[in-house]
Amino acid sequence: MNYKRILTIQDISCVGQCSLTVALPVLSACGHETCVLPTALLSTHTGGFGKPVVVSLSDDLPEIVTHWKRNGITFDLVLTGYLGSIPAIRTAMQIIDTMLSPGGICIVDPAMADNGKLYSGFDGDYVREMKRLCGRADIILPNLTEAALLSGQPCQNRTDEAYARELLEALPNDRVILTGVGEEDTGLLLREVGEVMRYAHPRLPGSFSGTGDLFAAAFAGALAAENGSYESAQIAADFTYRCIQCTAEEPAHWYGVKFEPVLPELMRMLKQVES
Repeated sequence: MNYKRILTIQDISCVGQCSLTVALPVLSACGHETCVLPTALLSTHTGGFGKPVVVSLSDDLPEIVTHWKRNGITFDLVLTGYLGSIPAIRTAMQIIDTMLSPGGICIVDPAMADNGKLYSGFDGDYVREMKRLCGRADIILPNLTEAALLSGQPCQNRTDEAYARELLEALPNDRVILTGVGEEDTGLLLREVGEVMRYAHPRLPGSFSGTGDLFAAAFAGALAAENGSYESAQIAADFTYRCIQCTAEEPAHWYGVKFEPVLPELMRMLKQVES
């Protein structure tokens, strides 16, 4: 496996096991040099702790990028997650346009909506800028709500495969992994080179913050390790499923995904695929 330099651009929630506090250890466990660009600092994530302290870093991002360029820094893979502001989206586009190595990969998780609605503070302008960012991506990882918004389709209260396939057809990107697909089970649809493939697990009870961030990071790490898109999606889905199982065993761990004990399993999954 070639040693890759990955940049992940997203917020950092100091407590809550999501965003950068998930992406950094997962990508590192996959064997890659992992660089970070925090777009905002939150005291906790926004699910269940009350209103967090939020420090926007949007105004500082251009100077960081300028410093990197001055030092000739480039990246083999860029993964974006929750960006939080239009300036942060534009900074991500600038990095992709000017700092991605030849042959490099851009993966966009358009983290902006779920359960039929946009996250708090976002509007149509944010969606339009996210569409532009997704246009630069090699692979996008939307959930069903985000896929509807990106494709201009009505958001429906559905998770069935037929609806997911309709959304896939409406998205212009060549490579898409659509997550949260299924009623009796839950899984993903991957479209690549015109072919659509499905992968799913039994649906587990409960809802946990950070599962999308886990999946995106594990997928990016597996793909950077030179696995195919479908194999990488399988690894990421298996890892995320195991993390949810681990978390469900401890009811007091309601605020995030207990992923750290499962990292050795992710490393074994990658080695098995390589061998």
